[in-house]
Amino acid sequence: MVCEIVTIGDELLIGQVLNTNQAFIAEKLNSIGIDVGRMTTVGDSSASILQAFEEGMQRADIVIVTGGLGPTHDDITKKAAARFFDSELAPNPELRTRIEEIMQTRNIAWTQAAEEQTMFPKNASIVKNPIGTAAGMLFSQGEKPFIILPGVPYEMEAMMEQSVIPLLAPLVHGSVIRHHTLRSSGIPESILAQKIGPLEEILDGAALAFLPSAAGVRMRITVHAGDEPSASQKIQQVEKRLLEKVGRYVYGTGNDELEQVVGRLLADRHLTISVAESCTGGALADRITNVSGSSAYFERGVVVYSNRSKTQILGVPDELIQLHGAVSKEVAQAMASGIRSVAGTDIGVSTTGIAGPTGGSPEKPVGLVWIGYSDRSATLAIKFNFGQFRLNTKNRATQATLELVRRKLLQID
Repeated sequence: MVCEIVTIGDELLIGQVLNTNQAFIAEKLNSIGIDVGRMTTVGDSSASILQAFEEGMQRADIVIVTGGLGPTHDDITKKAAARFFDSELAPNPELRTRIEEIMQTRNIAWTQAAEEQTMFPKNASIVKNPIGTAAGMLFSQGEKPFIILPGVPYEMEAMMEQSVIPLLAPLVHGSVIRHHTLRSSGIPESILAQKIGPLEEILDGAALAFLPSAAGVRMRITVHAGDEPSASQKIQQVEKRLLEKVGRYVYGTGNDELEQVVGRLLADRHLTISVAESCTGGALADRITNVSGSSAYFERGVVVYSNRSKTQILGVPDELIQLHGAVSKEVAQAMASGIRSVAGTDIGVSTTGIAGPTGGSPEKPVGLVWIGYSDRSATLAIKFNFGQFRLNTKNRATQATLELVRRKLLQID
């Protein structure tokens, strides 16, 4: 079965609001074996909405719409749906009772807007909204379900999970779609693909997508199968073949974040870590401490932005900075060993670089970052160039630092 998703709202078209509804709905539909054939976004125009409805009905087995069910003048989806399905809008007693209960609970007086939300197409069924006042609608055009939900993400998500998926799941037979994502770091997409090589034997009918970002490359495996055991078996086979090729770069699966993986490695080994940051300005410590339980292995982090702070807090010799510059292999190493010594931890790491857009030179361009690492057996620093964009440089530097720690803990070269 194929579904078309239609999202409505001028705010989506002008980029004022990120359209997260499409992704959530698609993920939920895929989980029960329904493909998404197309996603369409239109503005708050009756003509555009009606055209999207018509095209969706022609192309897909199921249409799911979000947006425009609120009580304000620009919420016109309900009226457009009534027109499209040739249905009169009339007061709905069930909706009135539900809205009255909500407004009484919130101590809000009855308004004309509330009255408007009691109006409902006569030939539609109610899709209950467990959170808000805007009810969803279910129309049946022959065998095709046509479902309209509010655009407010948390309301739509609750309705998808509690009502829509249970409604649609029984309609799917002999079709399972499963996705499995491997998360990699420290290798560009093109080199990753080169190392994997020809895909035919690896995939054996499955699909593989490369999804690059500043944090790394996600490899999404997609399998269509007749049943859950077959889909799971195929995913395991493909994952095994990919790991044989590029396993050293893969740090996790699904929603794993690198700071979570590194945290588990540190906790399992009963090791502690401290960080000294210059160019990342505390972003590395922030990521590490985003993980619940990080106090078991994270001792401290310091932001040593100035040369004076590097010397006063970490003991980096001023002569070293004068000789090599703050952004250098030597200073990165001294920062890493300095924080390890000051904090008394098993591992110390450091970041020093030129995030830009100013401050670069031909010898030390914008994007240059040295990452230092120190433990009881070795102190080293690795050179990176993360490009021209300041925030990307900071983000990529924190990712590269965590990846360096992961590889050291796992003894991966």
